[in-house]
Amino acid sequence: MVDILLALLIVLVTIGSYMVAVKFHQLYNYPFTAPMIIASIILITILIVFHIPYETYMIGGKWINELLGPAVVALAYPLYRNRQLLKQLASPILIGAAFGSFVGVLSGIYLSKLAGVSDFVTYSLLPKNVTTPVAMDIAEAVGGETSLTAIFVVIAGVGGVSVSTIVFKLFHVNNSLAKGIGLGGASHAIGTASAMEENQLAGSIGSVAMVISALIVSVITPLLITLLM
Repeated sequence: MVDILLALLIVLVTIGSYMVAVKFHQLYNYPFTAPMIIASIILITILIVFHIPYETYMIGGKWINELLGPAVVALAYPLYRNRQLLKQLASPILIGAAFGSFVGVLSGIYLSKLAGVSDFVTYSLLPKNVTTPVAMDIAEAVGGETSLTAIFVVIAGVGGVSVSTIVFKLFHVNNSLAKGIGLGGASHAIGTASAMEENQLAGSIGSVAMVISALIVSVITPLLITLLM
């Protein structure tokens, strides 16, 4: 009974933190005030101030984790609504997502070499642009550390969404197709959620780009490691 009450409290605190973060973002609409970032800062601060172990937080946090699956499946609805247009845009979505996948893995390899990090860290870094479950499977297959990969995936998601506004303005990107491919392909589910805030078409394209990127990165990562590492 105590665990159930504690879990409910943690869920409410998490939802409340996100609602506060959304309001904050509405008041101060900057790339680095994205709700995901602010909510994370609020929750981390609460855990540190009240000396709450991560394991205790996850008593309720795992309930929220269980909702991630249905949340991703819910992305199928805008896909269905825009299915005819997505068929027409199949070629640019496939080409854009494929190019982004190669750039994501290649940049990981060469920047890791430039930074002089170990192969172990590099293998954990390479699948950073795809959704967490797929990225962790890829990392495990190539000899990386899955927990480290999960951190890189979150950084890629939050970082991509944070700088996307600046990048889009800098390069005058106003097209929903380009925004959806960029956010879904580079920042997986977090980017797709951000694209959905733009409009349903961008979110639908982001969903497709996310799936394509996951498939391509799963195939090319071991090959590029063999060729370039």
